[in-house]
Amino acid sequence: MTEIKRKGSRSAKDIPQEILEQLNRGEIETANLVEWLTVDQRLLLENLLKQFNRTQYLQPILNDIENLKKQMVNTINEAIGTGLFEQSLKNNDIEILGIITNHASDLIRCWATYTIGKNKALNITQKLEQIQRFSADKHFGVREICWLAIRSNISKDLAKSIEILSGWTNHTDENIRRFASEATRPRGVWCEHIEELKQNPELGLAILEPMKSDTSKYVQDSVGNWLNDASKTQPEFVKTLCEQWKNESPTKETAYIIKKALRTIEK
Repeated sequence: MTEIKRKGSRSAKDIPQEILEQLNRGEIETANLVEWLTVDQRLLLENLLKQFNRTQYLQPILNDIENLKKQMVNTINEAIGTGLFEQSLKNNDIEILGIITNHASDLIRCWATYTIGKNKALNITQKLEQIQRFSADKHFGVREICWLAIRSNISKDLAKSIEILSGWTNHTDENIRRFASEATRPRGVWCEHIEELKQNPELGLAILEPMKSDTSKYVQDSVGNWLNDASKTQPEFVKTLCEQWKNESPTKETAYIIKKALRTIEK
């Protein structure tokens, strides 16, 4: 797809009008974070619903957005995904879920991840099974939103989640391996903390141990950040584990992870 090759503009004002219109119609993916933050999600939603003859869904979802305490990209993203899921239930409309899951627009696929996270009919095994395709998405935005979309589910069923995600750590796709650690970070980014892992980070070893010398920098960064999170509440655990890894796995990959893991402790 030609849009993947675009570098994207450095600022919102530099985005060509033609590109912005294509983004807001859902015809192309965002090329970088600037574009991702600039897309008018309300307009994108309106265009999607017009295209697929579901304009009756629009106003209830816009009302949900207006009722948000903070209207930010992520909160609007979640409100739209949640709203589409509610409309699919109300109207017995499974088709709309398939449309957004397979859409060309990365932001629309982000909405789809919340239809999994908000589905109370699914248990954690089913939710993780369905979210895995998004964890492997070619677009950075979808990969970030998908773990946010089910993080609260993971937190509520932590033992089972860790058991399942530990099986993802040897997957051939680095994005899927990365999801396993990123989704379970004790503190995480732009999300609620997982208190149980802040106090007992050893619970995450089933995920961390298999990736202590992962060849992917994307995964290494996530594992290092996971342990850095843990170091803020359980520094001795992190120091002991890093010393153990240093002896057990004298690779440049492990050394890189250890450096990231100890950065708060060694300040």
